Amino acid sequence: MNSHKRTSLSLKGFNLFSFFAFGSLFPLLGVYFKEVAGLSGTEIGTLMSLSPVVMIFAQPMWGVITDFTRKPKHVLAVSLLFTALIGYAVLFIGTYGSLIIMLILLALFQSAIVPISDSILLNYVNKTNQEYGNYRLFGAIGFALAVYMMGKLSEMSGVSVIFYSFALSLLLCLLLIRSMPREGELLKVDLRSGLSHLIRMPKYMVFLVTTFLVFGPIFANNFYFSFYIQGIGGTLAGVGIAFLLAAGSEAPFMKLAGFALRKFGVIHIMMFATAVSALRWMFYFFQPSITVVLITTVVQGFSVGLFIPAAIEYIRDNTPPDVRATAVSLYTAVGNGLGAWFCTFLGGMIFDKYSIFITYLFFGILSFAGLFMIGILMRLQSREKLGLSSGI
Repeated sequence: MNSHKRTSLSLKGFNLFSFFAFGSLFPLLGVYFKEVAGLSGTEIGTLMSLSPVVMIFAQPMWGVITDFTRKPKHVLAVSLLFTALIGYAVLFIGTYGSLIIMLILLALFQSAIVPISDSILLNYVNKTNQEYGNYRLFGAIGFALAVYMMGKLSEMSGVSVIFYSFALSLLLCLLLIRSMPREGELLKVDLRSGLSHLIRMPKYMVFLVTTFLVFGPIFANNFYFSFYIQGIGGTLAGVGIAFLLAAGSEAPFMKLAGFALRKFGVIHIMMFATAVSALRWMFYFFQPSITVVLITTVVQGFSVGLFIPAAIEYIRDNTPPDVRATAVSLYTAVGNGLGAWFCTFLGGMIFDKYSIFITYLFFGILSFAGLFMIGILMRLQSREKLGLSSGI
């Protein structure tokens, strides 16, 4: 096997197993806290919201460490090892206070995995003239398979099985790092100058608000969808099937994303994906049957499978090369971090005080606000084009 093929397979395998780990643990972690640990909705929401808020502060720290060592693959290996060990250790924690400490530590090390591996992948696809979506789709497949399998296994042997799968999958990722490319070692992120440049770009700031409003509900759904399925009469096996259909549907759309972006344009794809997402959350507020919910989960392919590649493409097209790495880091921190924290924390409180259906109404309202922001982004793009054509 030539080195190019080995590198390609290692990147696909890494996406597959890392997202298999995330799909093993996070969608059913709330169920574990409720059924085994006996926690309330607010306590669960608080615990689940720790990861995204820690990510906001931890990701820049990992960027500094990576820059200082100039060895992202080594940093990635350390983060994988500690994430696996800490995740497994959560199984043996009995008190709420101890769980808070462990989940903060888990988030601290886990927050390095996706940004560092994505930086390595983005450098590689840019250098080899490939499409990001063709690699990222393996993450969607891994996540979908994991939740399906863990739903089945949890029904048979108990929900604690999620911790074993999480740790083992991350340890398998360690074996693939050696064959990953070295391009990421050339990545340099000057956070301070990058931020000062980006905050003076109105389009990018509107884009960040959009990702906050759109990705917040999408990532919070990973935690609350299991409660929603149970709320309409489903089982843990039903949760697994729902996630298999939802996350699995992302893969073909990520494969088609490059063609769709070229044909319809980045802004139009982002608008379409956000509209589908908003309508889905609003529809769930009306408590459809489990059969209808399972059928509608495939629309996640439109919302997530198209929005993620579109967002990456938007950053690539609308930010200068010298601040692009900072732009990607900030986008991840705001969408995956701040947005996910806000929706997970408030979602838990709404779930506790009202119901899981009101939580999804909240998600729908935020997503429609995100649609409005894309409209503003479209107007800014049009004004910029008008200005350029007028010679301004």
